[in-house]
Amino acid sequence: MPEETFVIVGASLAGAKAAETLREEGFGGRIVLMGEEIERPYERPPLSKGFLLGQESRDKAHVHPADWYEKHDVELRLGTAAARIDRVAKQVWPASGEPVGYDRLLLTTGASPRHLDVPGSKLQGIHYLRSMGDSAKLREAISHGGRRVVVAGAGWIGLETAAAAREYRNDVTLIEPEPTPLHGVVGPEVGGIFAGLHRKHGVDLRLDQGVAGFWGAGQVSAVVTSGGAEIPADVVIVGIGVKPNTALAEEAGLDVSDGILVDESLRTSDPDIFAAGDVAAAYHPLLGRRIRVEHWANALDGGPAAARAMLGRDVSYDKIPYFFSDQYDMGMEMAGTSAPGEYDEVVFRGDREEMEFIAFWLAGGRVVAGMNVNVWDVTDDIQALIRSGKEIDRDRLTDTKIPLTEV
Repeated sequence: MPEETFVIVGASLAGAKAAETLREEGFGGRIVLMGEEIERPYERPPLSKGFLLGQESRDKAHVHPADWYEKHDVELRLGTAAARIDRVAKQVWPASGEPVGYDRLLLTTGASPRHLDVPGSKLQGIHYLRSMGDSAKLREAISHGGRRVVVAGAGWIGLETAAAAREYRNDVTLIEPEPTPLHGVVGPEVGGIFAGLHRKHGVDLRLDQGVAGFWGAGQVSAVVTSGGAEIPADVVIVGIGVKPNTALAEEAGLDVSDGILVDESLRTSDPDIFAAGDVAAAYHPLLGRRIRVEHWANALDGGPAAARAMLGRDVSYDKIPYFFSDQYDMGMEMAGTSAPGEYDEVVFRGDREEMEFIAFWLAGGRVVAGMNVNVWDVTDDIQALIRSGKEIDRDRLTDTKIPLTEV
């Protein structure tokens, strides 16, 4: 019987962990891992955290040591963009070179930053953050301090880069069209807490307004808001979300809608093609609907789950979405989904003034999400409450004297 070939398109965290899992699970066939970047697979959280702040080395972000791929007989093809999938011939065609045949194919193509399409958007000094190279350029731009930094978008990337810019002693203005930071992610109750955190650290928040354009002669020198204000800027950081890289899947005729549609085993509409990470809109058996999760943990867990499914294992990928962030002296972890419309109320356990608390999002009396801020070793307990699906006694939930395991 000829050797099987498994191809992974996307040399990302999800792709690299999938290759690792295939070998750990005993797959002895050929593994081809191809990626558009020339950097070997790395984790993205350091790009807006430790690496951006100069606290972590470039190498620490890499998923595996440089010699891991050769030692484990994984063909790592960097600088190799996949241009086309021929599902009939079961081949992946790179942008240049010969096609690679596959028995099973995994797409871990990730997502790309959304760009602002406004006057002046091509000026120098406007930064988007997605790659290691992006982070290195941004660090060089803000690390000397004394710059006027304007951040467009108060999502997680916007808040983390704003915090990094302040740590480097820059003047920072944050522009956000919603009434609070993170408004569409955690709602106004917790979004307002993050507004207070950044104001406390000297960030000038311009809420309820967006970016109308940029001024400058070659180099950006000002940002114009939708309210008509002109904000001087030496550096601009745009963090207005990402869009999944689905073009390859769409052109191949796979089912796509805000991501590549996959079932709970991460299988696409083609039984020999799978998808994982940011690009996958996966059916979540616990939630009973499809979700697309853009966070690190989804890539870390989703790649291995897809690898096991490719091997024919019985997989039901039901991880609770998980995220963490570090801003100034605040560290937080979050589990579950908490967008407006998905909850009825938010209740708090602990001291919000001292920034040591847990926020719980409730829907129908059930916990659907929880965020622990400067409170540690409770993530498993929060996830257990979410998984239980039971109605919770609100008073017991908010009473710090009662352990979460006894709520």
